[in-house]
Amino acid sequence: MDEHDGTNDGTPEQPAGGHPEPGAEPTGGGASRHRDRAALRDWKDAVTPRSALLCVGVFLLMLAFALSYMGALHNPKPHHIDVALAAPSQAAGPLLRQLNGLPGEPVKARTVPDAATARHQVTTRDADGALLVAPAAGGGGTARLIVASAAGPSMSQALEQVMRRVAPRAGLRLSVVDVKPLPADDFEELSSFYLVVAWSVGGYLVASMLGVSAGTRPANLRRAFIRLLAMAVYSIAAGLGGAIIVGPVLHALPASVGQLWWIGALLVFSAAAFTMAMQVLAGVIGIGIAIAVFVVLGNPSSGGVFPWPMLPAFWRAVGPWISTGAATQTVRNVSYFGSHHITTHLLVICGYLVFGVLVALLVPGLKARRPRRVGSPAHLAAEA
Repeated sequence: MDEHDGTNDGTPEQPAGGHPEPGAEPTGGGASRHRDRAALRDWKDAVTPRSALLCVGVFLLMLAFALSYMGALHNPKPHHIDVALAAPSQAAGPLLRQLNGLPGEPVKARTVPDAATARHQVTTRDADGALLVAPAAGGGGTARLIVASAAGPSMSQALEQVMRRVAPRAGLRLSVVDVKPLPADDFEELSSFYLVVAWSVGGYLVASMLGVSAGTRPANLRRAFIRLLAMAVYSIAAGLGGAIIVGPVLHALPASVGQLWWIGALLVFSAAAFTMAMQVLAGVIGIGIAIAVFVVLGNPSSGGVFPWPMLPAFWRAVGPWISTGAATQTVRNVSYFGSHHITTHLLVICGYLVFGVLVALLVPGLKARRPRRVGSPAHLAAEA
């Protein structure tokens, strides 16, 4: 029988029976399986099924963003640019048929009584352009194209290109007059668009942050009202801030601070209320819905980069019914066209606001009024 010299050879002692003590590190294949299970648990903790679904949603939103922006803006072409035609009766009919029969229908011409009416319609946004024709006694004549680049330089340029192709065929010498030119500080008429984008982003972000920090669904009607009130105060400040930046600070738009302030406050609050309503209905997914409406669909279809007659059919159709487009046209018309044709656009913005407020208040209110089942945990807790 060998004597034990008290030294340790580094091999952990095993209890009788050869089984490891509880809590001991597994060795060999057991250690590998333990590491695999630990790694799997880490993956499940780091990326839960709910998180994975949200990632898929973000991926689809990114693809929709790319498709919407590139689909709307990659190849602008004129379609049905509204043209008021003032010409003597003997020349008006043939020229009208020629204009409306152009391939792709870039313009939609209609006759007006006289040159003054045609010019007035351009300055009040009743027409995108006007063509004033004066035939000469021996044939041919002159044509004056009236445009307003403040309504969108790309549309004015496209209209000029169309008329320069048509005029020689009709024997007309063409000249162009811009009755509403853009100031140097508003290059390509983008100031109104980016101002509206800033306001819209501020609206849906403040609602999103309140939802993330305090819960996407207010616990009761009173908390929903308080959250809406907080967003209203924020909207007033945001509208004023944007108006000051674009006006006294940058001198990018000629409208007064007061005119832009109330438009901005209305837009910010409508975006915030709509986003809050989406969160009440769909939870955190509601934030993605709001982004899809205001950013994915709203920005490229707003008419801010290219006016609506320059956009493909889908974006041309949805643009006027999204608050981003409605607000862009409102700011543009207030700044350059004497506030003409803003009523419909304001009603669209107010529609988002009313919908958002009603959903944000009614859904928590209905939830609070729902009778609790006697004996339920919620009922017992309320009685405690």
